[in-house]
Amino acid sequence: MTLNLILLQLFAGLALGSVFVLLAVGLSLIFGLLTVVNFAHGAFYMLGAYVGVFMLGVTGNFWLTLVLVPLCVGVIGLFVERTLVRPLYGRGIDYPLLLTFALGLVVVELVRIVFGLDGMSFPVPSALRGAVDIGVGYFPVYRLFLVGITATLILVLWLALEKTSYGLIIRAGARDPEIMRVLGVDIGRVWLGVFGLGTGFAGLAGVLYAPMTSVIPDMGDTVLVQAFVVTVVGGMGSLAGAVVAGLMVGVIVSMTGLFYPELSDLAMFALMAVVLLIRPQGLFGQKGLMG
Repeated sequence: MTLNLILLQLFAGLALGSVFVLLAVGLSLIFGLLTVVNFAHGAFYMLGAYVGVFMLGVTGNFWLTLVLVPLCVGVIGLFVERTLVRPLYGRGIDYPLLLTFALGLVVVELVRIVFGLDGMSFPVPSALRGAVDIGVGYFPVYRLFLVGITATLILVLWLALEKTSYGLIIRAGARDPEIMRVLGVDIGRVWLGVFGLGTGFAGLAGVLYAPMTSVIPDMGDTVLVQAFVVTVVGGMGSLAGAVVAGLMVGVIVSMTGLFYPELSDLAMFALMAVVLLIRPQGLFGQKGLMG
């Protein structure tokens, strides 16, 4: 085993971690403002991949598909928040948790009925095929694109939250929604927008990862577990935690797969256990957030 091989595996871990980051950011946005543990997040991720296959078949344009998929899944998220989740606000954290868990099961079953159990393919666009020399060896262009677009989206999201008036309203609404109501802010519209944004991120993660896997109804089950591990490690509701923990989990899973493939699935749970023993609220979380 050479140093170059280890470095290439490290880059592969960053690409895998980029998908975890997009998923965990969506979860953290929704939990951070609405205190909703969205167990339907994996189903939205799966819908992103299926909508991507459909959009690519209609438009034949990968870049247009990347724009349309998060918009479509985000609109579905808006409908879910307005009709199903909103009536449960103020009834405790377990009510929306059970609702979204059931919703995820229903969505997956509907996709199984409509599309069947056979996997569908999502081809890598011609402009992103092949491999490029990154100094330590040849690395797939599409995975580099995955890292780059994730970094760009996170930067744009951070700027939107920190430097715009709407971002200020979101951050203030997460701290004290009652004060925002007194100031005349329609906090319900803010919650609606954040839920749609979070589900849009899940849909985008699904379509971005689709060329690297097979599009099947159950594809959201595994990533849902991984996304929650990332969110817990980073700290519930923390965007910075979602980014750092997503990349950590991706790298640890990838490196464990190189040295001990049979333990790669267990590595992230071991990481979560160690973090929770040292810091129960997660790396960037706050004490009592779930209380």
